[in-house]
This record gives sequence, C-alpha cells and structure tokens, in this order.
Amino acid sequence: MPVFVPPGVIGHNRSLVTRNYAVLPPDGMFPSVLPWLTKASVFYQTSPVMGARFAQGRLEVEPGGGTAAPRQDGLEHFLYILAGTLDIAADQDSASLEPGGFAYIPAGATWSLRNKGADPAKAVWITRPYVAAEGVAPPSPRFGARETTPVTRVDDSGRWRQYLLGTLDMSMDFEMNIMGFDRGTHFHCVETHIFEHGLLMLEGQGLQLLDRDWHEIWEGDFVWMGSFVPQQFYCTGWGGAAYLLYKDVNREVTF
Repeated sequence: MPVFVPPGVIGHNRSLVTRNYAVLPPDGMFPSVLPWLTKASVFYQTSPVMGARFAQGRLEVEPGGGTAAPRQDGLEHFLYILAGTLDIAADQDSASLEPGGFAYIPAGATWSLRNKGADPAKAVWITRPYVAAEGVAPPSPRFGARETTPVTRVDDSGRWRQYLLGTLDMSMDFEMNIMGFDRGTHFHCVETHIFEHGLLMLEGQGLQLLDRDWHEIWEGDFVWMGSFVPQQFYCTGWGGAAYLLYKDVNREVTF
C-alpha cells in the first residue's frame, strides 16, 4: 500500500538547533548502531558535536540484546528506564529495572546491560567524563526507582520535584531530577545560570522559553540548554506535566 505525504508536511517541523540550545522531537531521528551493543541502537539527542559537555540519547534494546561483553570505558553513565526491562550490572552491584527505574554507573566501573524480557526496552542514556573533586571520594554504583523517590513540594504554587540522584552530594558532578508542574503552573522566574541541562518530557505538555522564544513541547521531546540560556517552563494542556532533567553541578569553572 503506497504511503502518501500529507499536504504541507514538506519542510515543516518543530526541530531547532542553535548555538546554545536545541529542541528535538523524536520524529525524524535516526539510530546509531554501536559495535559493542547487540540487537540495540541509540537515538542520540545531544553530544559534544552539538556543543554539549555530555551525551544523551534514547537507548533501545530488543529482547536478548545488550552489551556484547562487560565494559570498562572510563566514563560515568546514567540510565532511566522508559519501557520494558533492563538488567544492569556495575562492578558487584546489579538490578533488574522496570519503567521508572534508574542506575548510576561511576567512571571506572565494569558494567553491562541486557534485556532479558520479552518486549523491547527503552531507556534514557546519559554519559560523560567524570570530574573529580579534590579531597572527595568518587561515588559508587547506585540504583533506584521513581516510585520509591519522595515527592517534594517546592511551595504552594503546584510545582514539585523528585530528586533522583546527586542532590547536594559533592562526590557527584551532575544531578538527575524529575521536575513536576500542576496544570497552569510555571517556574517562578526566568532562569539564567551556568548549569547545563538535558530535558526529556516524560508526561504532559508545556511551553518552554529558550532565549527569547517559546517552544511547545510534549511527551518524548528533548531539549538541550547550554550555560546561561534564559529559560522558563509553563505547564499547558488538560493535566500536569513532568520532565527528567540533567544538570551539571558541584564543580568549579575551568579555564
């Protein structure tokens, strides 16, 4: 059966890549196949070639797929399960993670992952070089789940947070949080700061201010925000919204 292109689709999309921020819906992204992964692919959303200081993508693993052998790549990794299940091991620690489960793999750890389930697995995958802090021991492997992470109400405005990883932990050089908004609520100010972000919409929709422009984003959309980009989020639609947020923290500027 022939596939017809809808009228007006040519040249129209919501994707935008600028010098210091990007908005990338999942439509139109192409997979990368890596030699050390079997029956798996990565849809990269940002990396240093875009200007980011980390890499983030959507990892998709078919049943029976995963790392071909245990790895020790010298990088730190964070994985957050979106669908299916993944068995993840880091040194002597391991866990079978379902949607909402997450794992932190420290730099230098020997790690592996495998989809032992019957359905495809999808996960947010963040990787970066670790920045050590003088006098602070490096972190160890960590596993957790969104459902067991406390919900913290920021104030009475309808905003809430789930602090998954790294909050006020000087051994960590980044944080991972879920930022939540009740319908009609917004961040209390236009932020402008040194921290870099990778944002993945988990649920709902909203308007995201980037520099001087507003962008409508919804479930599955990715946003990269470089340092000092003016930013604000406003929750729109019929219900609340939440996004997973990467944030680099706890380290001095470099020259």
